[in-house]
Amino acid sequence: MKKKSKRFIKLIELKKKEKVKTLENKIDLIKKMSNTKFVESIDLSFKINLKKVKGADTNLRTIIELPNGSGKKFKVAVLCDENKLNDAKKSGAEVFGSDDLIQKISSGQLDFDKLVCTPSMMAKLGKLGKVLGPKGLMPNPKLGTVSDDLINTVSKIKNKIVEIKNDKDGNVGVSIGRKTFATSKILENLNSVFQNLKKDKPTVFNSENIRKLSLSSSMSPGLKISFKEVQA
Repeated sequence: MKKKSKRFIKLIELKKKEKVKTLENKIDLIKKMSNTKFVESIDLSFKINLKKVKGADTNLRTIIELPNGSGKKFKVAVLCDENKLNDAKKSGAEVFGSDDLIQKISSGQLDFDKLVCTPSMMAKLGKLGKVLGPKGLMPNPKLGTVSDDLINTVSKIKNKIVEIKNDKDGNVGVSIGRKTFATSKILENLNSVFQNLKKDKPTVFNSENIRKLSLSSSMSPGLKISFKEVQA
């Protein structure tokens, strides 16, 4: 069993001492426990009870536009036709190209976190599915990464959109802000996640199928929350 650090043990003690009655109090406590030298993220974690959810619905994969963004930085690449390269450059993407980018990807140069592709270039990406798929980089219209509107799409990916996806055991984790965010902004992002998941995935994201809901920072203990606490 991994031994807990002195810092972490002190945070557990602090968690026990603090009286938290509201969701805002819990967010404030998590920010207080976020005491490392780097700016920690504030994360929502939960587990899907796969035994209760049948069929393809067990695969929870979607995107949500957070009103205040997650605060995370993504390096975005854009694959497009030659006549769209100027838009790709204006979009703020760190990497962009056409057939030359396909060559780089095929040689294993995946120096980006997200890949946006125009619809006309998707056919050329088919052969690279084995390279991009395992890394979770294959563009997908449902995940907002296939678009002709490069400027707007890249801006959203960099500043607003987060992807939510469960692993094989049903675990889900999503960043909803940073410790430097105002509590009201973190709460607004949390409400947005609940609203969207309850609307788009009602057979999965409900109080019967979701368990172990908690909030934490990158390096702090988690605090349990419930569906009733979130105004969604």
